[in-house]
Parts: sequence; C-alpha cells; structure tokens
Amino acid sequence: MAKKRKPILLEYIEIYDIGAKGKGVGKAPDGRIVFAPFTAPGDTVDIVAKKKRKSYYEGQAISWHRYSSERTVPKCQHFGICGGCQLQHIRYEKQLYYKAQAIVANIKKISGIENFEIKNPLPSPKVFGYRNKMEYAFTSAKWLTSDEIQSGENFDRRGIGFHVPGHWDKILDIDTCHLQPHPGNDIRNALKNFAKQENISFFHPRERTGTLRQLTLRISRSGEIMLLVHFFENKPESIKKILKFLEKNFPEISSLQYVINPKANDSIYDLEIHLWKGKEHIIEEIGSLKFQIKAKSFFQTNSYQIEQLYEKIKEYAEIQPDDTVFDLYTGTGSIALFVADQAKKIIGIEAVEQAVEDAKINTEINRIDNVEFFQGDMKNLYNEDFIRQHGKPDIIITDPPREGMHEKVIENILKFPPRRIVYVSCNSATQARDLALMKNFYDLRFIQPVDMFPQTYHMENIAILDRKTADQ
Repeated sequence: MAKKRKPILLEYIEIYDIGAKGKGVGKAPDGRIVFAPFTAPGDTVDIVAKKKRKSYYEGQAISWHRYSSERTVPKCQHFGICGGCQLQHIRYEKQLYYKAQAIVANIKKISGIENFEIKNPLPSPKVFGYRNKMEYAFTSAKWLTSDEIQSGENFDRRGIGFHVPGHWDKILDIDTCHLQPHPGNDIRNALKNFAKQENISFFHPRERTGTLRQLTLRISRSGEIMLLVHFFENKPESIKKILKFLEKNFPEISSLQYVINPKANDSIYDLEIHLWKGKEHIIEEIGSLKFQIKAKSFFQTNSYQIEQLYEKIKEYAEIQPDDTVFDLYTGTGSIALFVADQAKKIIGIEAVEQAVEDAKINTEINRIDNVEFFQGDMKNLYNEDFIRQHGKPDIIITDPPREGMHEKVIENILKFPPRRIVYVSCNSATQARDLALMKNFYDLRFIQPVDMFPQTYHMENIAILDRKTADQ
C-alpha cells in the first residue's frame, strides 16, 4: 500500500495575485508558486499544501496573519464550500481587475501577441440575482461540513444544491443562492421539503437509485418562469404528486415541464420533454427583440448584461449596409438577429439542431427577413462549397464554445478572409490559441472584457481582428 504523503505547512505566505479558477497566488520559500482558493491579494496566510508539483503547490489557507484591504464580507452562507462562486470575498471592482488581467496574460502568453489595446472591463449591472438559469442536483447523501461531522449528530442526508468542487458525486445542500432572482430559492426549498414529507426518494449518483434527479429553473427579466423537473426513476404517482404541488403552490410558473432521465449522464438533449402546465417556452427580451426559450435552448445566463455585450459586438463589427455577415456558432441566433438591421445579409451556422430551430422561430417572431440559419458540424459545413453557395463574408462574428474553434474552421476562414473578425469567447485560453493561428493574417486591434459572471472567475471577452494589408 502506498504511503500517504504528509501535508506540508507553508507559513506566512503573501498572496499577490489571482490565478487560474480564481485561486490566490503566492510564493513559497523554496520558490514554488502556491495556489490557494478563497484568498485575496494582500492576505498573509498559513497554507496546508495538499498537492506538490515541480513548480507549484496547491493547498488551503488555514489561518490569516493579515487580511487584504481588497476583501469584502461574502453574502452567501455557503461560500467557501459551494463551487458556484469563487470570488465573493473580493470587492467587485477588484474582481473585474483580476479577471481582465487574466485575459490579457493568456492572450500575451499563448498567442504571442503583445501590442493591442485593452479596453476597461464592462461591469455587470447586477452583481447578484443576475442569472436567468440555474441547475440544481438532488441527492440522498448530501455533503456534510466539518462542523456537522464533528457534532456527532445524525443528519437527514436528503438535499438539493450544487456539486462540491472536485467531487462529481458530492452535493452541497443549498438554503439560499444569491445568483438567481426571486422566487428561485422559494421554489427549490419548498419542493425539497414537500418531497421529504411525502417520502419521495432523492437521487444517489453512485447507487443510481432515486426519483428526483435534477431541477432546471429559468427566470426571464419580465418575470416569466420555466421549471423543468428531472426524474431518474419513472414513478408516475410520485411524479404526479410533485407536479401538482408545484402547480398549486407556485401559480406564477408559466412553463412547468418534466423529463425522465434514466441515463448515466445528466444530458437531456436526446430525451423527450413533457409539458405539464402552461407554455413550452418563455420569452426573453433584448433591446427591441424577443427571444423564445425552450427547455433545451441555450441562452446567455446574464440577461441584465446581454444587451451591453451585444451592443458592443454591433458597435465593434462596424457593419456596412451592403455587408454579408457570417455568425459562426450562432446558437439560437440572438447575436445574428441583434445585428441584422445593419447588414445586407446574415448567415448563421450552428451544430445543435434544436438551437437552429429556435433561431428560425425567433427570426419569425421578430419579423426579420435578411437572416438565414444552417445546421451542421462547423468544421464540415463551413467550407469552400458553402462560401460559393452563400457568398464570401465581409464580417465574421464568432462565439464558439469553451473549447474554441476547430483548426479546420480557422483554415477555411483564412481561405476567404473577411475584413474584420469579432471573436467572442468565454475562455481566453482557447481564444488566445486561435488568435495565434490567425496572427500572420490579422492584427489584433483591441480586446473588450465583459463581465457576464460576477462572483466567479469567468469573464467574456471580445477580440477585434482586422485583416492585414498587402504591405504589412
């Protein structure tokens, strides 16, 4: 049996930066970098290092000798255990600074591009209660805190909340989450208590048993509510009880739906959604546009910041009346429709069939007639034949998933290069990798960080690229 490594105590570590995933960064006496979550630049702490590598340690702060002036009191009682937020302990203006600095560092280090303008990060209008969508997991074996374990009490292990960081099968039971507006917490807690009273079983991920599996809650800015209850075991009587309870006690729910998911994974895109009450969609508004959102639809999670993000995309694209614009990874078409009034033609391309269906519906709802959407794998669909059929783009707007653009997509962009590319990303590391592949053909003019995710380490970034001239 391998010998368990004894934890290493690192004393009086000065935290000077925020690094990957929002962890504080310090330096150990031996020169290694130290990463510790929930610390802030300006803290001096003792850290128990649980992981030791050639160039760094990872650990947990166990005591403070000095507290940073950049600190604030976290609003959430679960902060420090729950993985949903990483930066609640840092003042918001400093969150913006460190997240923007991380984007700049990634672009310079990974892409090798040094000279570009960095615009001030755009703060979110709301720093709490901004999320229009939350996903919660039920559990029959909720995570117990150290204090609960040491108390010796027997706890009811049924709960609903978020995964504890680093543990796919451990769920922290949540009393109040501050990221979504009212009445999200009321609905979740009432459902949990009712299910306990009725002895309706909660999901156990390892044993793969239980009826209640997940809860997806969407709340639009106009107050429309969509609730999707995920069941693991198909027990009609229990399902009926749950849905009747929700219908009776929360009449404000405008779309009450459910899904049976007996699979090993949580994905529902290949499963049938059942409508119990109300509409199969809710409506979200951005500017003068309306967007229909269904249970499987993707939509930006910060409704209060979307309009500011899209206004910047429109401003920076500098679309002319005769331009053809390609919107790659268009999703439900929200960016394409938002900029459509400035272009001659917009072409949206998306891999997810449901998203393209939503995009076409949203086009009809908003009576826009210069936008077309096409469904298919981007690396296969966006090619020379597609360009010949639909014309060469003057502008490309691209907003890929976290893994960035496929190399083949970039190759095809460079074969028919538009004069400007507006590259929107939620992952500056993969964005920087893609910028490196285009830097011989395009100049990076500037970047615009946009905070879509306050209290977390995530930040959206807009990069503006202009085609190089012949004499460059």
